[in-house]
Amino acid sequence: MILQGNGFTLRNWRLTDAGSMQRNADNPMVARYVSDRFPSPYTMADAETWVQRWQGQDPVINFAIATDDEVIGGIGLEFRAHIYRKTPLLGYWLAEHYWGRGIMPQAVKLIVNYAFSQLDVIAIQANTFGGNVASMRVLEKAGFERQGIIKQSVIKNGEIMDEHIFAITSPQPLSKGEGPQGKLFYCS
Repeated sequence: MILQGNGFTLRNWRLTDAGSMQRNADNPMVARYVSDRFPSPYTMADAETWVQRWQGQDPVINFAIATDDEVIGGIGLEFRAHIYRKTPLLGYWLAEHYWGRGIMPQAVKLIVNYAFSQLDVIAIQANTFGGNVASMRVLEKAGFERQGIIKQSVIKNGEIMDEHIFAITSPQPLSKGEGPQGKLFYCS
């Protein structure tokens, strides 16, 4: 599976990706605003485990962001259960020396279009830490809307931060009983 961006591709993970992934992921600035599941420091063993985990995906839900044979980041969807089964979480990271080049808004748009056209998805949610203004701008550029803020709800490296919730809904009409297109409904 390949999704073509301008100067990069989203593609399946290859076993040979571990080296470039480790080099580009092993950066405290990259790890600063991602989940603790993303180790820091990022070792070769971490990279090998990650790459092996995503071999043989069907359908593909986690992509390497690559230029030529160099992994410069990653982007994927985390599918959940129960009432959230059709609203996956989006996560991504990009090597620091590629920041500010417009890669990530394009990558987010590519995976959103793929998810809505190829997967059984009604919305995609993304969460950012309060200080991660760059990621908020990425999501807004890709068409996500800020849905809310959960105050002082996450802790990273000993710092308590707000979590900003973003979402984008499918451009396709929803099934009967699921509510009008483009709206999120909350029940108490």
